[in-house]
Amino acid sequence: MKNIIITGTSRGIGYELALQFANEGHNVLAISRKTPSEFIKHQNITCLSIDMSDKEQFVQVEGFLKSTWQKVDILINNAGSLVNKPFEEISFTDFENVYKVNVFAVAELTRICIPFMQKGSHVVTISSMGGIQGSMKFPGLAAYSSSKGAVITLSELLAEEYKEQGFAFNVLALGAVNTEMLQEAFPGYEAPISAKEMANYIHDFSLTGNKFYNGKVLQVSSSTP
Repeated sequence: MKNIIITGTSRGIGYELALQFANEGHNVLAISRKTPSEFIKHQNITCLSIDMSDKEQFVQVEGFLKSTWQKVDILINNAGSLVNKPFEEISFTDFENVYKVNVFAVAELTRICIPFMQKGSHVVTISSMGGIQGSMKFPGLAAYSSSKGAVITLSELLAEEYKEQGFAFNVLALGAVNTEMLQEAFPGYEAPISAKEMANYIHDFSLTGNKFYNGKVLQVSSSTP
């Protein structure tokens, strides 16, 4: 059984991922601001209520790892923040808040987890097709898409920096998935893939993808957007 940390577990893909891993018997640390009632009673899920934009709250994760798990097999950076506004209306604070969740929190949580990783540990960061260089871009998503591009480069760098230790860092750049966040970005658009279906893919990749990939970004998309 593996020790798996997942962020952004209150809804959508993160919620489905946490349940799937836990129901298989893995130990799951579910990190989100809100805690689903189903998680509280699940014996394989530990919940931490954390605001990903507040770096001071990450000490809870470090404390838990030191006192309880002592090792991390898989980290899935799934939490995301999105602002959909014309560029001239996006404030400095808007940009900052998106980057705090989508970039700085990814870096901080990964930094905290690295001392507890071992050969074979896998860090999977969820990005977006909008973060892929040369992909189709959409007005209103300047902060979100640029932040998703940043974590792709971060993951590539970490893969190089920690390759001797045997840690793998990969990115899944997702296309449209039927989630609440998709509706924030593209109101009324019906995606061909459900959150549960995408969670199934991420689940399998998290468990086995590090055998085949390191420092890579995989485009997981069947539609535009």
